[in-house]
Amino acid sequence: MSDKILNFKVNYKELPVYDEFNTKDIKYPVVLSSPHSGEVFPKEFLAHCALTEKELRSSHDCYVTELIKEASDAGIPLLSMNISRTFIDVNRDKIELDDTMFYNAPKRNDINSRRCRVGLGVLHRVVYPNKNIYDGLLDYGEAQERIKRVYDVYHKKLTQLVEKCLQKFGCCYILDCHSMPSMICNIMNETQSLDFCICNLFDESCPTEVSAYLKQKLEALDYRAEYNRPYSGAYITFNYCQPRRKIYTLQLEINRQIYMYEKSFKKNNNFQEVSRNISGIITDLGNFLLDFNK
Repeated sequence: MSDKILNFKVNYKELPVYDEFNTKDIKYPVVLSSPHSGEVFPKEFLAHCALTEKELRSSHDCYVTELIKEASDAGIPLLSMNISRTFIDVNRDKIELDDTMFYNAPKRNDINSRRCRVGLGVLHRVVYPNKNIYDGLLDYGEAQERIKRVYDVYHKKLTQLVEKCLQKFGCCYILDCHSMPSMICNIMNETQSLDFCICNLFDESCPTEVSAYLKQKLEALDYRAEYNRPYSGAYITFNYCQPRRKIYTLQLEINRQIYMYEKSFKKNNNFQEVSRNISGIITDLGNFLLDFNK
């Protein structure tokens, strides 16, 4: 990255931060979140970006919102991020800012997290395979504006949905939905590729019975599912989990290869079946939780 200074301001009035679906009539104690499905790039960001839109899209959880939309239609609130995670990542802690990205970062006592060190903090520095997003240094004030106008807006709405669910059912289960590259799913060199990863912070984020139910339903449809491999959960899974208030979290990772062509970003012939299966399982999970929490 060069020492060139990149000064720009984004017109946030033109940016729809999120879409929400079926958030009024909640029928199950579940809230769906899709924080990495956004494909909107602020034009000011693109004008100062060193990569193409196609290169930036490699970080997206393509079609995840569409995959789970049928479950939302059955009466489960869904919050879907519209803005690309390469602009700001709402599944990170807001303090995970890489000071080396800015020409005017203040001296801070925050711990420089592992995600910052690899370029994947709340503002990403790179996309795979280690391509720099910016050819220069950003304004720290502009980063704070992103957090205020996008990050905080998403989390305020997610918190509202959790509280609404909690008020109605006395409990809330957040299912944070993501996709994972097939390369990661094959890296363990086992006979069958991993289809789903159920992330529960090693049984800390929700009751074991709930994770087991989800795994059983997936395996009944001949999918291979594992707990906490290769991921155990990220910011939303960790920070929204409050067992004393009966707020629990799960992160669901879906192998992109089972529903799309990763190089062309197009759906494959299995997309509708995968969507139907996932949505059906999520709805079944909602019914299970109604009984489980009586």
